[in-house]
Amino acid sequence: MLKRQNSSTPEHRRDLAAHGGALSMSHNDSRSFFNLSQLVLSAGRIKPSPALKHSKITYVEVEIVDVQSKKQICIVDKVPPASTLLDVKHKFHKACPQWYPSRVGLQLERNGPFLKDSVSVQSLAVSSIVTLYFTDLGQQVGWTTFFLTEYTGPLLIYLLFYIRLSTIYDQVESRKNFRHPVVHLACFCHCLHYIRHLLETLFVHKFSEGHTPLKNMIKGCAFYWGFTSWIAYYINHPRYTPPSFGHKQVFYAALAFLMCEAGNHFINVALAHQTNSEGNRTCFPSPTYNPFTWLFLLVSCPNYTYEAGSWISFTVMTQTLPVGIFAFLMVIQMSLWAQKKHKLYLKRFYPEVRRKAAMIPIIF
Repeated sequence: MLKRQNSSTPEHRRDLAAHGGALSMSHNDSRSFFNLSQLVLSAGRIKPSPALKHSKITYVEVEIVDVQSKKQICIVDKVPPASTLLDVKHKFHKACPQWYPSRVGLQLERNGPFLKDSVSVQSLAVSSIVTLYFTDLGQQVGWTTFFLTEYTGPLLIYLLFYIRLSTIYDQVESRKNFRHPVVHLACFCHCLHYIRHLLETLFVHKFSEGHTPLKNMIKGCAFYWGFTSWIAYYINHPRYTPPSFGHKQVFYAALAFLMCEAGNHFINVALAHQTNSEGNRTCFPSPTYNPFTWLFLLVSCPNYTYEAGSWISFTVMTQTLPVGIFAFLMVIQMSLWAQKKHKLYLKRFYPEVRRKAAMIPIIF
């Protein structure tokens, strides 16, 4: 009779224990690996240790030196490299309250150009110390104040002569002599010219945050106000002589004046659309469907061309010597401004400007 094999022998139990232990160990290892992976995934990106962070901030010291005496005025310390020169000027003003930021001129070299307020200190710093030369620019005024003051004077001065004040003209002679229609038309055109300038200064032109010396505003006001007084005195005088060719000369000259004024306005609007908030030209304007902007095809500064045309037309319309002298001086001055701007345009927008004249279409 066969006997059943006893499965509970010691060797058999040892084999079962060893096999079961191995199974339990592999099961525990898989659970531990799963828990570790879940922990890593829930923690997200591994952050660097605090020792890797740059806790030290580098500053720049700006030394302000007088351009004449070469003596040190002060040192503006702890200036971040990302700061601009305008920030340096404000800190310099805190150290020296008598120097306002608007009248502080800073140069990298003694005979070099004045640096713009938007220049960063980092672009000038070769080492941790930057030396800048200081120049007192004098009392400064903003560009908006400059143009509003310069254009408001001629508008009011001309009206004072137009109403023929008793302190200027003889009242008896003023009542006897009849005013020619060109006198009223000249007043309208003159006021229209300066009202346009004032409105464009307020709503069209974009000026940078820069300033100009007060003496420049005084010179400009003396020029415009003085010539306006001379022009208005002759045109509104009781003995004023009308143009030689009568109404035809007045009509065509007035028509040319109005066309030049309209062209000047549309050119200024086109230029304003191509200018950013800092007053810098982003691209050269191109002619549009507006016929007044087609002058961009011939010249790079058509606003000066229209301005010169306005005063030449006003000279023909009134036929007076003071207006002719004023128009002649204005043409010379605007041609100089146009040549200067034309050179800047050639550097920035060479392909678009290279075949254009500066102000007069015939001269290339």
